[in-house]
Formats: sequence, C-alpha cells, structure tokens
Amino acid sequence: MCGVIGYVGEKPCVELIFKGLKLLEYRGYDSSGIAVLEDSAISVIKSEGKLDKLEPLLSDLSQDATLGMGHTRWATHGAPTKVNAHPHREQGLAVIHNGILENYQDLKIELLEKGVRFQSDTDTEVFVHLLYQELAFVPDVRKALLKLTQRLRGAYGLGILSACDPEALYVVKQGSPLVLGVGDGENFFASDAIALVGHTRRVIFLEDGEMARISKEGVQVWNFQGEPVQKIPIVLDWSQAQAEKHGFRHYMLKEIHEQPSVIANTLDRAATVQSAGQLLDRLGVAGVDFFKFDRIQVTACGTAFLAGMVGKYVLESLLKVPVSVDLASELRYQAPCLNEKTLLIAITQSGETADTLASVKLARAFGSQVLSVCNMKFSSIARESTASLYMEAGPEIGVASTKAFTAMVLNLYLLALAVARLKEQISQEQFSGSLLSLRKLPPLVDQAVAGEARTLVLAQKVCEATNALFVGRGCSYPIALEGALKLKEISYIHAEGYAGGELKHGPIALIDKSMPVIAVVPRDRHREKMLSNVEEIRARDGWIIGVGAEDDNVFRSLCSEYLPCPQIDEEPLQAILSIIPLQLFAYNVAVLRGTDVDQPRNLAKSVTVE
Repeated sequence: MCGVIGYVGEKPCVELIFKGLKLLEYRGYDSSGIAVLEDSAISVIKSEGKLDKLEPLLSDLSQDATLGMGHTRWATHGAPTKVNAHPHREQGLAVIHNGILENYQDLKIELLEKGVRFQSDTDTEVFVHLLYQELAFVPDVRKALLKLTQRLRGAYGLGILSACDPEALYVVKQGSPLVLGVGDGENFFASDAIALVGHTRRVIFLEDGEMARISKEGVQVWNFQGEPVQKIPIVLDWSQAQAEKHGFRHYMLKEIHEQPSVIANTLDRAATVQSAGQLLDRLGVAGVDFFKFDRIQVTACGTAFLAGMVGKYVLESLLKVPVSVDLASELRYQAPCLNEKTLLIAITQSGETADTLASVKLARAFGSQVLSVCNMKFSSIARESTASLYMEAGPEIGVASTKAFTAMVLNLYLLALAVARLKEQISQEQFSGSLLSLRKLPPLVDQAVAGEARTLVLAQKVCEATNALFVGRGCSYPIALEGALKLKEISYIHAEGYAGGELKHGPIALIDKSMPVIAVVPRDRHREKMLSNVEEIRARDGWIIGVGAEDDNVFRSLCSEYLPCPQIDEEPLQAILSIIPLQLFAYNVAVLRGTDVDQPRNLAKSVTVE
C-alpha cells in the first residue's frame, strides 16, 4: 500500500524521485522520505505528514546524486511519525519497504538478544539490521538477500541502497507489487507503473520470489534460489497525461467526468459485433470454457465487491446459474464450494488487492477457472487468472473509486450478454437488441455528469449532517451501498446502505427529521415497493432525498429534496446512471467539509497487505 520509487542513471535524481512520489501519494501519505547514494555515502531526509512537508528538505540532499529511492508510507506497524518514516538506515545501508513482515517480532527478539538497539516501531527496521549483519560478514548484497529471503514471512516489496555496491539499487518482491522501468542509460523501480510513464513505457513486472539488481547499464533478475531469470520488457499504452488533473480541482472529480468517455470506449468493443464469440474475443476472455461451469463465485473487496453485487443480478438472470458474491477477505478463509465446475470472477481495479489475489490462488488450487475483471494489465491477479477482462478505464488516482465502478458494471453486463447468447440462454434477436440499446447509454451518462450543479446545492444542505441512510431495491440496493460508501470514505459522515425491504427490520428506528435518507428509485419493477418504503420514512418525519426520473412527479412529491437522474430500461445499466449523482453528491459534501478528497484519512488506493 506504500508508494516506492527508485532511479539510477545519469540524471540528478532528487527532483525526479520527489515527482514520482507525488504520483504515488495516493498509495501512502502518512509520512515520506528519500535516500540518495553518492561517493559511497548515503544521505536521507524524512518527514511525517504529506509530501509538502518533505519538499522543503530536498535541498538537504546532494542535487548531483544520480542514484536514489523514495517512499510514501501508509502506516501499519508504528505511528505515522518521522522516526517511523522510510527509508530506514544503518551504516552504509538504506531500505524502503511496502508490505508487512509477519514474523518480525520473532526476528526482533533474536536481534535484541544480540544487543541491537531499535530506533523505530516498524517491522522494516528488523530487516535493515538483519541485512546489515549479513553484509558485515560477506559484503555481497545479492548473496545476503538470497540468505535473508529464506527467513522472511509475509508480504514485501523492498528497495535497498548499499555502499557495498554503490552503482546499483536492489529490489526484492514477495507479495507486494514491484515494477521495473527500462530506459536508455537509466533504469527505475516503483510500486506502480504510473510513476514511470513520464520516463519510460518499457517495464518489467517482477513475480513473487524474484529480486533484481538495477544499474544504469541494465537490470539483472534472479529467483530466490539464486537462478537467473530472463525478463522481456513489455510496452505500456498509458501516457503521463492520463495521470494528470487537467484543470480539475481533484482527481476524483476528473475521474467522475471521464465516465462518459470510459463508457463510450468500452462500448466500442461491442460495435459491429454479430455473435457472442466475437464479443467474447473482443472482451479478451475467449480462453475460458464457458460450457464447463455450473455455478459462479464472484469475489472482490470494497467498491469492486459492490460492482459484483450488481453483476450477480445480471449474471443470474441471463445465465440461469447460481451466483454467489463474497468478500475476498472472507472467501479466502471459508471452506468454499469451489471445484472444476466453478467459475470464479475476481473483480479488482488495481489487480494487486491482497485478499482478492489470495482468493484467486485458492480457486485455482480447487481446479476452478478464474476470470478477472481488472483495470491493470500484467497485474498479479491478471497473471494468475485463466483470462482477464481488462476494463481499460485508464489510471484511477482518487482513492474513492468512481469510473472503475461504472466500468466494472458495464463489462460484467457485456460478459453476461455474450455468455448467455453463447449458451443459448437468450436468442440472437435478444442479444442484438440488447447491444443496440447500449447505444443509448453514453449520452445518458453525459447527462448524469452534467447534473453536478444540482448535487452541489443539495450538498450545501447536507454537509453538516452526522449520519445518513441510503436505500434501494434490486440493482439499486448495491447502488445504495456504494453511495453510502462514497459519502463515508471522503466526507467522514457516517453512512449506511440498506435494501428497502430491510427498513422495518431495524434501520427505521433511526429515522428522524435530522437524518438524510437517500432513496434510489428509478423507473423499474421495484418502483412501487420502493414508493411504499419512502412513504414509511415520510410517515416518521424522515428527511427524504430522492434519486429518480426527472418526470416522476409521484416520487418527487414524497421527497424533501430531489436529484433527477436519466433513465434506461435495463436495470444494470440504470445502476450506472444512478450512481453518478451520488458520486457527485459525496464529492461536493466532502469539499464543503474541507476533507482531503483524493487521499481520505486512513485509506489507500490499493490494499496490497492483509
């Protein structure tokens, strides 16, 4: 979850590393630091807080240094203080770390018994002292790392500077993501390729159980047995411009506004398609045997899990097979009903979520096929999957996911259509008709995004609230959950989502005139039931905020406030439209409350540790 970046080449590296950390700050922002090595001497600066606290210290480092590394921390072991910030160092050695060393306590006891004194509360410092001791015996970084990897348990992406090899950086990967950037007379490493795209598009993704020596001449990779591993760089198709704000105040707002183009680009895959096979090819999932499974297990975390809940409705209704949706953090520890007749669908923006990756590996061990719905090519989950449906939504920097959610739902809908037609669960006429109706979606998404001003007016009335409820039925139930999640994670207002039919089973006790209740009521088959739920809230003097059709005067008359939303016939597609006003609403509430929208407290974009 932390951000790491390293550089070796001919250029002065201090400013380069700092700018890379700015691109990675969404991964960790409790504290930060940079280490450079020049003339076999290591210099380090560190600061608690965000990177603007580190920036004034850059002048303390040699501006001529051409080898260095930086770190933005998301605290796990130890408070977010300067002393716990990375890099951690010992004489002639500096280390940065993304992940958790699970057996650090046992190793620390061993070191304490040898008289080692610790300066920090982190698990990372244990590794620093172990490596320092190894290098004192044999000053060979590669040999020392090979020995230590046999003792470490947990997840780690390590970056190492050592005076024993002053011309190179070393990295070690086990569980936490690491990508190498291959340049001309310069080379890089980072926890996310987004930090590298301004310098090179040629990258190498390390696998678990691999380490590398990175010098300006090139990159050498070994496995943990010390055997050389040949790696061929791949070329990324992202540009640095995709990771910039382009005049928007926050990345989150930019990404909300990118949804019309993301939807349109996704639907380009379905353009001119005549058969299910063609669509499956364009989705990139033809490698899955869709005639083999008799049940589907969906797994994900956070917003991706809620996209999976929407997906359950369409997958079950079209494919006529049972679909279970489980949080990956729960599935991996259950006794799951997985076998060779199960299709596991793993949904993830980053492709690196630790719990989802563990669930994928579990499913593979049971003989299940795995189809990942992912935004990151070459990510760990994509590489572990039978096939991957790449959303191609572009980089999403804001911690609160927006465009990735709508892309997940739309791609699950396309997948369900294609497989249903392939298995003759729907006719060719239904298949073609559904693809044709999809053409209505992009302008409606445009219309939904254009309603931002209305959400600001509403946000001004709600921003002082301390609690909120969101309710919906059918596909609007996970939209209520996602709307509540967006509000709580960026505005810090306590918010919960419920199925409309569950109100009488507890939540209705909370209703009063001071609590906003956001009711998602599109024109679908659940509308009448939801209107009854809204009447129940109204009878208890509830503060009702409706999200529904512009011309639904009956629903509007029951509400204290109203957010009009474009309508479309298909329920999963309506879910895409219904979430957009809630995204904008949450964003504007957060801005009015003065929170850090893109980097909300205690959260990180990619959860790469358990």
